[in-house]
Amino acid sequence: MFVAEEQVFFESADLKLEGLLNRGSGDAGVVITHPHPQYGGSMHNNVVESVVKAFKKANFTTLRFNFRGVGRSGGHYEEGVGEQVDVQGAVAYLEGLGLTAVQLAGYSFGAWVNAQAINKMHAVAKMIMVSPPVNFIDFSFLNYTPQLQLIITGAQDDIAPPHMIQKMLPGWNKHATLRIIQGADHFYGGKTGEIASIVEAFLKQA
Repeated sequence: MFVAEEQVFFESADLKLEGLLNRGSGDAGVVITHPHPQYGGSMHNNVVESVVKAFKKANFTTLRFNFRGVGRSGGHYEEGVGEQVDVQGAVAYLEGLGLTAVQLAGYSFGAWVNAQAINKMHAVAKMIMVSPPVNFIDFSFLNYTPQLQLIITGAQDDIAPPHMIQKMLPGWNKHATLRIIQGADHFYGGKTGEIASIVEAFLKQA
């Protein structure tokens, strides 16, 4: 049985952001980001929760949070620009807790924001993207990123189509693993357990 997550607030520039923290026993941590705020995305999303579950099982300290303008987080939506600062603030918060091996995991819009923010930080060890929305938002900025280790998408995901990701993957990191969940679209109805299982297996190999 997992210990309940603790509500926390941390700084992102001049804003306070709302998050849920679960402390693991080691020095590994992960920041998990949510889908598009203007389409109802928040840290309580079912895909986000499945990723949190997998990292908890691997004894990571997990931090999921609401981007600016969502829930009790201050500020307003900033088209992915201010949200990159939010990711940096979340990573800094985990570092402030003494964690030295911090990873990023993001779903949809959150994956896009993480992919932009990662090159502005030196501390991030690895990155997982779930359904990076390559058919919805421009990903041409993303060049070779060795931290990118795992990408998950659905076989019927028309926002993160497998064939588009396969084409882009060599430029991102040819050694990264792409896992395609059969029968899943962008929202993973009834398939979130498979996401958790894939992430759990990845963390055991790492």
